[in-house]
Amino acid sequence: MHICRGNFKSTYVASGGYDNVAEIIFGGLNVDGLFLEFDDERSGGFEPLRFVKRDDLQLVLGLITSKFGDLENPEHVKARIKEAAEYVGLDQICLSPQCGFASTEEGNLLTEEQQWEKVRHVVQIAEDVWK
Repeated sequence: MHICRGNFKSTYVASGGYDNVAEIIFGGLNVDGLFLEFDDERSGGFEPLRFVKRDDLQLVLGLITSKFGDLENPEHVKARIKEAAEYVGLDQICLSPQCGFASTEEGNLLTEEQQWEKVRHVVQIAEDVWK
């Protein structure tokens, strides 16, 4: 299941963490994995992950923004992954751009090359973290 709060021309529709819906999302849904937005402070912290009760639930953390072309500091992304791993096992965590590169046909304000740079960035960080 993909949870996205908007991704139209590098804008968004909603803000706020997962706190108010955490018990339902992380403890009550019968899904194999969740794609979650965590690319900036408007997405909230990782504390709601404490409601994850299943070892087989994969959490795809959208720590890489797909709204802008600048690449995130890899050490900052790794630190955020480590922070999330305080609540769930590292083997349950995956890394991804948030919301893909578009929720609508208009896409975001990135060039195709910037999108590929983001994908390569995700791969490099994931290789460093999960070796």
